[in-house]
Amino acid sequence: MLKRSGRTTTNIVLVHGGFVDGSGWESVYQVLIRDGFSVRVVQNPTTSLTDDVAATHRALPLQAGPAILVGHSYGGAVITEAGNDPRVTGLVYVAAFAPAEGESVSSLIKNPAPDAPVPPILPPRDGFLLLDRAKFAASFAADVDPDHAAFMGDSQVPWGVAALEGTISRPAWKTKPSWYLVASADRMIPPAAQRAMAKRAGARVVEVDGSHAIYLSQPRAVAAVIAQAANHVAAAAA
Repeated sequence: MLKRSGRTTTNIVLVHGGFVDGSGWESVYQVLIRDGFSVRVVQNPTTSLTDDVAATHRALPLQAGPAILVGHSYGGAVITEAGNDPRVTGLVYVAAFAPAEGESVSSLIKNPAPDAPVPPILPPRDGFLLLDRAKFAASFAADVDPDHAAFMGDSQVPWGVAALEGTISRPAWKTKPSWYLVASADRMIPPAAQRAMAKRAGARVVEVDGSHAIYLSQPRAVAAVIAQAANHVAAAAA
């Protein structure tokens, strides 16, 4: 079992990224629930950053008390903005974007390093993006069961260009404690970029050898980082 602080129940809100929905959090959710945490999963429309931040804000009052926000991939941009809510006591980034003021996911991926992996994003159609399904598994979910990775590629949620272009007004990591799980075999967000964003945010960093879909392939490792954040916040509150 994960160690949880005894006197203070910590609430967790899980926020998914682009091309997927909240169901991918199920294994992490089950670990956290078994260990006594109260967990909610946001279903982002992924139409715009504003819409997705609003969806996260709607989830926060469903918890009885303050909460830790957890974001994967683009979900990191969502929690960076939504985390300014006074009900949020900490942030956990899982192979995620952690933009600064005025930045967007679009600006962060604009000029990749020469040796960095480039996500196989197809040209937009009707204002939405998809990944090349033939390259989805290798780029997004290399360590996920191949049949499930194929299903993910064929069940993608279109990601709105407006979501990528949404800019951060005030990064919550400037005022809230943060943690960052770096997926060291990620081929969507280069690990070097993850480390740089984590350092800039002053986050406590844990590195795990896994793909971008590490929340699926290694749910206990992801849950352990979330529990670490929750224990820290609970102890500080006590």
